[in-house]
Amino acid sequence: MSLNQPIANFSNLNVWIVGASSGIGEACAKWFANAGANLVLSARRESALDQLAISIRTEHPNSQVRTIAFDVNHQDQASGAVNELFQEWSRLDILLFVSGIYTPVRAHDFDLQVTEQMIQTNLMGPMRIVSYLMPYFLKQQSGHIALVGSVAGYSGLPKSLVYGPTKAALLNFAESLFYDVKPEGINVHIVSPGFVATPATAGNDFEMPALISAEQAAIEIGKGLQKGEFDIHFPKKFSYFLKFLRLLPYPLYFWILKTFVKI
Repeated sequence: MSLNQPIANFSNLNVWIVGASSGIGEACAKWFANAGANLVLSARRESALDQLAISIRTEHPNSQVRTIAFDVNHQDQASGAVNELFQEWSRLDILLFVSGIYTPVRAHDFDLQVTEQMIQTNLMGPMRIVSYLMPYFLKQQSGHIALVGSVAGYSGLPKSLVYGPTKAALLNFAESLFYDVKPEGINVHIVSPGFVATPATAGNDFEMPALISAEQAAIEIGKGLQKGEFDIHFPKKFSYFLKFLRLLPYPLYFWILKTFVKI
């Protein structure tokens, strides 16, 4: 059973992608453009956004795509981006919040500056944008909010001392948000990818199981929105395994990590 309204057709829907300059966000921008959506692309790097917009317009000459560069960690920039968005559009159909950072952290290199930066970007960033958008969504009584988390938010994992908790909190936020806004006609999706080949994972010094491309991730996100799924997770063989681990007693859970996770 779909918890959200399925999206049968993306043609002419207004989609705002925050974190569109590379990786999953860039791949999703191209996927939505292929599906006929109108796009506003956002990230900090204006030059990368401009290049992506030019690429999309070249491939889809009739596409409506523009850019709004801003930093999700700056309150004034974030609120200004929302105001600029609604100067362009009278309504927003889909927010896809992809922006996030990943730094591997273990207890022996626990750095509070790195911690605060990840919390600001991965948790406060999406919360900030959703808070500014909520009056508009409530007024239009419709729309989709899709927040990209991670399977690292399912349970504690090696090298995820900070990143994992930010994604776990985002999952909890999405669950609470869904409960509050579903009666108002607003749809909420939490997207939990496994390992995806992006600039963020390029520096990992360990084997990444079930690694997929950013393009594959974009397809999975699109399919999840089409089906109206609340919990969009992939690749399934990896994400279901981590969901299963969460159900195990802690002695068995930690034994499996120690035995099979070579990090």
